[in-house]
Amino acid sequence: MPQTKWGVIYCPKTASRRAQCRWRRILRQLRSEGIAFDHAVSDSRGAVERLAAMMTQAGYPSIVVVGGDSALNEALNGVLAAGAEAGVKMPALGIIPNGYGNDFARYWGLEEGKYKEAIKNLILHRQRKVDVGRADITFADGTVETRHFLNCVNVGLAASLIQTRKKTRTFWGLNTLSYLTSALLLLVKRRRFKMRFTVNSEDVCHDEMTVCVGSATGYGQTPSAVPYNGQLDVTAVSHPHLLGLFNGLWLLFTGRFLTHESVKVWRTRHIAFTEIGRATVSLDGKIVHGRVARVDVTIRPEAISFLIPS
Repeated sequence: MPQTKWGVIYCPKTASRRAQCRWRRILRQLRSEGIAFDHAVSDSRGAVERLAAMMTQAGYPSIVVVGGDSALNEALNGVLAAGAEAGVKMPALGIIPNGYGNDFARYWGLEEGKYKEAIKNLILHRQRKVDVGRADITFADGTVETRHFLNCVNVGLAASLIQTRKKTRTFWGLNTLSYLTSALLLLVKRRRFKMRFTVNSEDVCHDEMTVCVGSATGYGQTPSAVPYNGQLDVTAVSHPHLLGLFNGLWLLFTGRFLTHESVKVWRTRHIAFTEIGRATVSLDGKIVHGRVARVDVTIRPEAISFLIPS
């Protein structure tokens, strides 16, 4: 008999009492709406990916992630890995925002804290085929790993910000203060990375602070990207002077990032990084661990169904 229940995966951002209370409220709301579902809680690194793969193999028609961009990324990779097997039908993915980064959810007008609205939209089961980015990552030891993403790949400063924020969050405890502290630390460093990449037959070899490859808005760095046009938006930021850097941050927060003089943009279906120095790499806010030597990024048009608001 075909599976009709939703599969719900909860990825707690903290183990606090407040987080647990919110999760219980989400469960009550799901039940009060008459939704049939099974749920599981992610309790370790990589658990969301394993749970999503198991739910895909079990035939759940929809998998809903209660989490942020990183948890959604793990679920995506679990679904695609299981869906690659013969005879396995891929489910639609949905999200109830509950993370430190909810950029992909925000693109669709879903906001953290408004879980009731998110659930009511999920009930409508309106699906949209969305693009999936693919990153083939070659490490310094020659091993290759393939990862998929919905939002963006960051190389350099933006990925370092995510990494630094996790450390400062542990120290400060407060998310907003953590972001500010991380940004100030990186502004002082203003590191540049020797990068070489090929995009649209153009060979770019330059010192860059950060490069973002976005299928969606890329935390504001690729604001014109659309996750269903079969294209990737690329922005590269060179090394502005200090005042220019503060101005760039202001433009980022006000949605005018692409107008900054230090920003270069492309639209493509493939970009190959053949040199990134010691730059940090992240996918949908999830840090790639290990020394990366090369990254090939492509796009798979309309590769998965996503549950979107009406």
